[in-house]
Amino acid sequence: TLRKPISQSSMADWASKNLNMHTQGIFRRRISISNMLSWNGGSIKKPMLITSNRTIKKEACEMFKLVQSYMGDRQTRMDRNHVALVTVTKCWSMQGLRDELYIQLIRQTTDNTCYRSLAWGWELMAISLAFFSPSPKFQSYLEGYIYRHLDSDEKIAQHIKDLKNKKITKSRKKRKQNTEDEGLPISTYAKYCYRKLQKVAITGGKKGLRKPTVEEITHARNAILTPSLFGSSLEEIMLRQQDMYPGNKLPWVQTQLSQQVLALGGEQTEGIFRIPGDIDEVNALKLQVDQWKIPNGLSDPNIPASLLKLWYRELEEPVIPQQFYKECISNYENPDAAVAVVQLLPELNRLVLCYLIHFLQIFAQPSNVGRTKMDVNNLAMVMAPNCLRCQSDDPRIIFENTRKEMSFLRMLIVHLDTSFIKGLV
Repeated sequence: TLRKPISQSSMADWASKNLNMHTQGIFRRRISISNMLSWNGGSIKKPMLITSNRTIKKEACEMFKLVQSYMGDRQTRMDRNHVALVTVTKCWSMQGLRDELYIQLIRQTTDNTCYRSLAWGWELMAISLAFFSPSPKFQSYLEGYIYRHLDSDEKIAQHIKDLKNKKITKSRKKRKQNTEDEGLPISTYAKYCYRKLQKVAITGGKKGLRKPTVEEITHARNAILTPSLFGSSLEEIMLRQQDMYPGNKLPWVQTQLSQQVLALGGEQTEGIFRIPGDIDEVNALKLQVDQWKIPNGLSDPNIPASLLKLWYRELEEPVIPQQFYKECISNYENPDAAVAVVQLLPELNRLVLCYLIHFLQIFAQPSNVGRTKMDVNNLAMVMAPNCLRCQSDDPRIIFENTRKEMSFLRMLIVHLDTSFIKGLV
């Protein structure tokens, strides 16, 4: 569910408290907030946001040049992929630079008279959101800014026209004008960024020790138009695989990763689903899977097992849709009622859930439990949070429901007949 973003007056209030007000001219007059948050063709001599960190102060000014280079407003010898990589890596490595980047992008996409530059600014924002979130205190401000652009294409076109008709300032004269409309509609970027912000605020972005790569930058850019297999809805995933696997009844990503776990001996691996795979290797596999590839060199079943859990967890709507949540936790001790809930699910959700339960039933066999040390209770404990999502903010309710969610999934692993799923893809 999308929260209602903060109002423009609240945003102005936030800006007045957090912006590092710049000055200009020999009398060092302070620049107004509106000018501080409007496109700038020159460089900046200090960060946009107040900070006492010397490294951040220095890096922020260099980063502004990178933002201008990516948007085509500053000449550079680097290609745009490399510019994005350097920018994202700086912020990924230094948490204090993240809000600075987002406020710089807000500035450079405000009152920008060049559509191509504007589109590229939004594109860099979308790429950045694939790697890291803004700080909690800045999130509402960024959310409010993106929200205002969700349905703004006509307004933007008119605004650019009006700005061009006004007297062109000195700084804009220096700018190489490009009147061609290049890039997607701004609302397309904004809608993508809005959804991405909701997710990254929860997940925290890219994890692991390996720095971002050019491949990940390219993948993040492509995801704007071609949604990832992770974080999408089941319906979107099935629609995307229609051309490649038209006969499949189940998501390719689900069946392939499940088969990989078994092919690598996962049902004989101690701590499977409990012990996480190496995060950098999981990220690398995720990149491959998103390109509909399963690499041959996998050896550790924990890698596809961790990615499979991630796929379930990141689904836009859980495998068991929200409207069935109450019925699930009400019937956590009743086998017949639990099985009856499964029959009520939409067909696609029912098949996906039954495939998962069938898969877990393999691991629940006594001969495998002896090796994995993962009995039905352990399997239910690690998998329940990936299938059911409690919407409450009350810690007591969350704690109480966690036990019921586990018990419900345990009922399904023990009692649900999934024999019909054999051989289904």
